[in-house]
Amino acid sequence: MLEVHQFACLSDNYGYLLHDSESGETVCVDTPDADEYLRQAAHKGWQITQIWNTHWHRDHAGGNSAIKAVTGCRVTAPAGDADKIEGIDRTVGQGDVVTIGDRRAYVIDVGGHTNGHVAYHLPGACLAFVGDSLFALGCGRMFEGTPDQFWASLKRLKALPGATMIHCAHEYTAANARFALHADPDNAELQAYAQEITRRREKGLPTVPAKLERELATNPFLRADAPDIQARWAPAGHPGDAVATFAALRNAKDGF
Repeated sequence: MLEVHQFACLSDNYGYLLHDSESGETVCVDTPDADEYLRQAAHKGWQITQIWNTHWHRDHAGGNSAIKAVTGCRVTAPAGDADKIEGIDRTVGQGDVVTIGDRRAYVIDVGGHTNGHVAYHLPGACLAFVGDSLFALGCGRMFEGTPDQFWASLKRLKALPGATMIHCAHEYTAANARFALHADPDNAELQAYAQEITRRREKGLPTVPAKLERELATNPFLRADAPDIQARWAPAGHPGDAVATFAALRNAKDGF
């Protein structure tokens, strides 16, 4: 049995511990807060054996050394960000495989937020840990990448099975919903989703993980190839251009 333990840390991060009961292995997916990860693992009675980093930002890899010093765990990190991450034992990129017990997770290149950003997809469990590449109703800021690179990354995530649960790294959904409604105001499914998000946040409940199938219908960044979004957002002279539409959406969100 594979168990995901999700918990809040820092100001708006989510931490994830992935535990395989058969092997006893436990993976930290990113390490924003070393002390909290160690506390949560101890509370669960789990021994941390691995870290899987998605990208180099300190609120994702900043706890590597402290956790490794206590547990002796093995650190896997994206090759494209390796020069900025501490404690690495193995680097990975598109198509590589990591394991927890007998379960396989496939590495997906999702560069754009950072150039080396990766996601980890466990098809047998319908899970994907996507860091800051994709959020519920949003995507990460394009700090290092280019629009064509980031759109290619999102297409790789769009191609996963619709039942995949997307585990993103921040509770940004309410703010993302406000922009999504601005970007796609006639989307009835989005309107219903936004209302549900409001209710959940009023109760202090998390809005992630999110099912990919729902995101495909409501997340404007994943719909940059949809004719109705392109009609509203494609720049002049770029009809039907998903990359230009994505870039326009990302630029608009940055200033929203």
